[in-house]
Amino acid sequence: MPNRTSPLVAFQSRTFRSLWSATLISNLGGLVEGVGAAWLMTSLATSHGMVALVQSSTTLPVMIFSLAAGALADNYDRRRIMLIAQMLMLCVSATLAVLSYTNALTPWLLLSLTFLIGCGGALHNPSWQASMGDVVPRDHLPGAVALNSMSYNLMRSIGPAIGGVIVAAAGAAFAFLFNVFCYFALIFTLWRWEKAPDRNALPREPFGSAMSAGFRYVLMSPNLLKVMCRGFAFGLTAIVILALLPLVARDHVHGTAITYGIMLGFFGFGAICGALLIGRIRDLLSNEWVIRGAFFTLAVSCIFLALSNQVWLSCLLLMPAGVAWVQAFSLFNVTVQLSTPRWVVGRALSLYQTATFGGMAMGSWLWGELADAHGVTGALFIASAALAVGGLLGILLRQPDFESLNLDPTNTFSEPQLQLDLRSRSGPILVMVDYSIDQEDVPEFLAVMAQRRRMRIRDGAKQWSLLRDLEKPNTWTESYHLPTWIDYVRHSQRQTHADVEVAEHLDALHRGDQPPIIHHMIERQTVPRRDDMPLKPYLDAT
Repeated sequence: MPNRTSPLVAFQSRTFRSLWSATLISNLGGLVEGVGAAWLMTSLATSHGMVALVQSSTTLPVMIFSLAAGALADNYDRRRIMLIAQMLMLCVSATLAVLSYTNALTPWLLLSLTFLIGCGGALHNPSWQASMGDVVPRDHLPGAVALNSMSYNLMRSIGPAIGGVIVAAAGAAFAFLFNVFCYFALIFTLWRWEKAPDRNALPREPFGSAMSAGFRYVLMSPNLLKVMCRGFAFGLTAIVILALLPLVARDHVHGTAITYGIMLGFFGFGAICGALLIGRIRDLLSNEWVIRGAFFTLAVSCIFLALSNQVWLSCLLLMPAGVAWVQAFSLFNVTVQLSTPRWVVGRALSLYQTATFGGMAMGSWLWGELADAHGVTGALFIASAALAVGGLLGILLRQPDFESLNLDPTNTFSEPQLQLDLRSRSGPILVMVDYSIDQEDVPEFLAVMAQRRRMRIRDGAKQWSLLRDLEKPNTWTESYHLPTWIDYVRHSQRQTHADVEVAEHLDALHRGDQPPIIHHMIERQTVPRRDDMPLKPYLDAT
């Protein structure tokens, strides 16, 4: 487990300070725009479901496009991807401001434009999150993730209140225009960021293969699957507060846009406190109990929020909800980053975001429909019960502790000297590794081979198998396929220091005079030669 230092240690990096500060301004603009869109929808539509869909429209793109964005983040310049995403969102926000000023917005047009802004966020987020490992050292990564959460929630503590004032004083169009100018700070900082060039000499993975590789890696990583499942459950249930808060502000406490902004501000202030207390809370509780505590805290907050009709009381109830929100999501994020090697971290983060934001998008729609059917109070009570069940889900899917494995690449692989002139696309390639194992070591060997199989398939191997020689029972052969030679090289370069421990264990079990023998083979199909067999009878026979 990494040393639990203060989150502020990440500020030692000048690049991180610059990016964090620019993101702070960008977050402010996004939150002001969010208040404008949510409050504008309350005047454009009377349905509770339509109001809640504003939240869905910005989170749904993350669920749909995040894996593709993660594949881009792992194979292309992340700085350029973020620049493109910011420019896209700037253009859409400007369009939103013009249409709002001319009163040309309809409910579905508003949702469509906020959906496009969500698409820009879906493109930006995996590259931004994956860049943290490039900007700060590994032991500073938990602090950097916490500070990123604090950046958003610091602005959430004041941004919605500012947004409420702007909407009340100048209308939603000015809130959208305000966001347009906030994009420039991050665009300028990304433009000036002198990112170190990528040292990987291999060609980029094909886009489809890169996406399938990320999906395969997560499927073969039990800890990541647990994080995805818990993240989905948390997003599905916890989003109820943010999805229904405009209705709580309007109907329960009979407030205005300013009231809604102030209530969001208290939620954000609680999240700031949660980010600053992350280290101390994790000293006292395991990761699982931090997540359970977040579920149960939000469940209690929903109950009392449903019963409250006072602004001051509702604001106080939102503070512990904000603490629980940032504690859970920052813990999920750090666990994914520390459990994933750098070559696939963007795709792993994108799948995590697909799970959590997919849960949020589904939850926003669900709680809106329940609010239409049973009222806001009834929806909050149902959500409270669902949050309690989510906390108990940890009995089956326990949140893993931080990985202590060294997932940095070994960088020790060198291509074998071949006697055939292969091209990078030559294949399929068959790799066979011969071991000599004593009978008494067979159970241990099979247990270690189970780990080796998972690692091979996780890193791209296909058709993995383990064979035993019937005539020489001490001889065991591991075999697997790669589509091309370049895929084999890429697969071998993905070996981490943690993988080396498994390889060393297998070498220790090997009893031969020489190390295990590795065979590199290329498959070739045979066809009858013309002088061996007439072609027409061969075709007739097939």
